Parts: sequence; C-alpha cells; structure tokens
Amino acid sequence: MKKALVISGGGSKGAFAGGVSQYLMNKEHKDYDLFIGTSTGSLMISHLALGKLDELKKLYTNVNQKTIFSNNPFKIKKVSGEKVISIRHLNTLWNFLNGRKTFGESRNLRRLIKKNITREMYHQIIANQKEVVVTVSNLTTNQIEYKSINDCTYDDFCDWIWGSCNYVPFMSLLEKNNYQYADGGFGSLVPIREAILRGATEIDAIILETEVSQFNRLAANNPFSLLFDVFDFMLTNVERHNITIGKLAANNKGVKLNLYYTPTVLTTNSLVFDKILMAKWWESGYQYAKSKKNKLMSDFRPDVLTDKELEGTIKKNS
Repeated sequence: MKKALVISGGGSKGAFAGGVSQYLMNKEHKDYDLFIGTSTGSLMISHLALGKLDELKKLYTNVNQKTIFSNNPFKIKKVSGEKVISIRHLNTLWNFLNGRKTFGESRNLRRLIKKNITREMYHQIIANQKEVVVTVSNLTTNQIEYKSINDCTYDDFCDWIWGSCNYVPFMSLLEKNNYQYADGGFGSLVPIREAILRGATEIDAIILETEVSQFNRLAANNPFSLLFDVFDFMLTNVERHNITIGKLAANNKGVKLNLYYTPTVLTTNSLVFDKILMAKWWESGYQYAKSKKNKLMSDFRPDVLTDKELEGTIKKNS
C-alpha cells in the first residue's frame, strides 16, 4: 500500500494545512510514501517528508510580507477595523522601469527556501526513499509539470519550489532552461490525479478552500482588485475540475481518498502574510482534523457533530 499526502495551493492559508498534517502525522501516525504539493503545498512537503513539523510550524507562524517580497506590490491599511488591499504604485512603477515582467518581486522567498530547506534535508529525503513532488506551470509550453526530488539537483529542486509558489504577475517569474514557469495552481491546484498516477492507493488531500462557496465578493474598485477577482474565479474552477477528476480516478482505481477542506473562509487575499492569523489557522487546522476524526469514529450516531457545530468547535479552540 502506497500512501500519499496532497496539499493544494493557498498562500498564507498553508498554515491551516500544517495543522491538519500535524494531527494526521502525530496523532493518527500516518506514514506517507509520497508527498505532492502545489504552490504553498510545495513549500511544506520537504519538512513533512522528514517529520519536521515543529520546524514547519515555526516557519509558517513567523513569516510576513517582508519575508516573501523583495518588492511588495501591495499596500495594506485598516478601514473600520478591516484590512483593505490596494496597489503600491511606486513599487509597481519601479518594477516596470527596471524591465521586470511582474508587478512585484518575491526574491526574499527564494532566500527563505534555501535557508529552511537545506542541502542536508534534500539528501535525507532521498536516503529515506520518500518521494517529494512539486507542481509547476510551464507558461511557455502550456503544460503542467511535476518535478520529483529524485530527478533534481538540490539547487534545481529549490528553484521548482520557488516557481511553484510564484503567483504571477504579483510575484516573480521563474525563467529556467529557456522556459518561463509560474504557480503550479494555474493548472493543477489539487494534484490528486498525479498521486494516483504515481501509484498511491490511499490519499489524504488537504484543500485550502471551503467545500462550497460561502460568500459573494465585493465589486472591484480598481484594476488590481479586478485582476485578483478574475484569478480567484479561474482558480476556483481549476480546483473543482481537479477534485472531480481526482475523485473519478480514485473510484476507477479503487483508491481510498480522504478530503480535508477548510470549514470556513480564512481570507480573501492569501498573499497577505499575517503571522498572528497564520498561528490561529495552524491551530484551526489541527482542531478541524481532530474533530473530523471524532466525527468518523462516532459511526454517524445522532450525537455526531454537524458541520455547523464542527465549525463552532474550531472557532472556540482557535
């Protein structure tokens, strides 16, 4: 039996996936052979493959905008107690004047990856015979590519993780081997099918969105927010398509598939990295996985928590 852990894209919401993974691995004692991640998921899977959950939690609960962006295109301000995102015009103009292809630059994230995913970790993962796979979008060939640690040098592997996390045009564009690469989520936000193609017989998939849409967006008031809305619309439909294909493939191959959605909308802009919120989301993910397990163990008795009660339990423990 080959077990796989799949983590979708979701930016700062990856903290929730960290909490779910912590429960599954530490309390359920899940031992995975295959780890596949997209975007923020690709950033997590090296630590998870080595069981370095404490280190991963420290990483995901201490990042901020400066940790990610070398040129931040976002301006964040509070209006009536709520965070409002707008464009930082001077930073964007600076990028254009310097011939950049994107609104912002995420070179700080590249340095963060090299610092936290070390050469020693790379060799240890290979020695432990764990397969770690990163999803990237090849914009030049219009293809989704899956980069296994077994086929990469250390430096290449770090490049692929960085490329998978780059939500262009707000973050850097990875140019490598005469191709241009961007966030893997543009084509494969939830790579369940790839896990099945690589021989997985049981899959835990963490999806950093709610199972059903829970809100209507406010009308866009500038080109930047409109672009965000368009991207979110496309990615939502990519996600649904990925999950549908994954479910069909799982049924066809007799693969056990467990899906873990976020029970509530965590944020409407996952490119804002607030370490206080991310610490709460990590704990929420842990409590959600625990509550989901308790619900399954109750064998659907009348005293089982409803989804609404489950949501209340998570909020109470966050």
